[in-house]
Amino acid sequence: MPQNQIQRMIFAFITVVITVHAYIFYSLYVINGSLFISLAAQAGFETTSVLKAINAIGGVPAFGRSMPIWAIVFIEFVCAYFLECIIGSPLSFKLACRKFDRETTNPALFESAIISATVGIMCPAMSFLATFFYFPYGYEPLNFWTFMAHWCKLVIFNFPFAFFTQMYFIQPAVRKLFRTIFANHNKKNSLHPSYSLKS
Repeated sequence: MPQNQIQRMIFAFITVVITVHAYIFYSLYVINGSLFISLAAQAGFETTSVLKAINAIGGVPAFGRSMPIWAIVFIEFVCAYFLECIIGSPLSFKLACRKFDRETTNPALFESAIISATVGIMCPAMSFLATFFYFPYGYEPLNFWTFMAHWCKLVIFNFPFAFFTQMYFIQPAVRKLFRTIFANHNKKNSLHPSYSLKS
């Protein structure tokens, strides 16, 4: 495997590890925290802790059954890493190149274009998968319209969080780690492997 491909995979791996944990925290605590606490209360377990509530109801509802949080992290990581490597990273780079010349554009602006394109691709894609994973099977009829309604709801919830965390927290942290791992590359060549590393 060529070295630049390895670096792209490492960049995607670091991004997905941070992103998946951030999104699961956001989904379980921020969006659905009160729901889990109320479900636990219905089961006779009074608590204000989301984690204790999830444990009390037997886990996170997914695929029509309860699953432990570690299983949710694993499933989302595998899906996100696959999508990032196969679709998200290559396509976002191509979209950024359609609007900006990577040789003459300020690296920070070009990187921002890549991040924006990645969010525009990955947020709807992962929200689509999450709709399939977490649809309330058995409680609501599954048809095209209910699925689309849940998908749109997830995109609306996730997109602002995705954009701001990727732009101002996750991608700066990933670039810093990437520069640390590949210290021999200059700063320009370590902003984003798709931007700097030629195939």
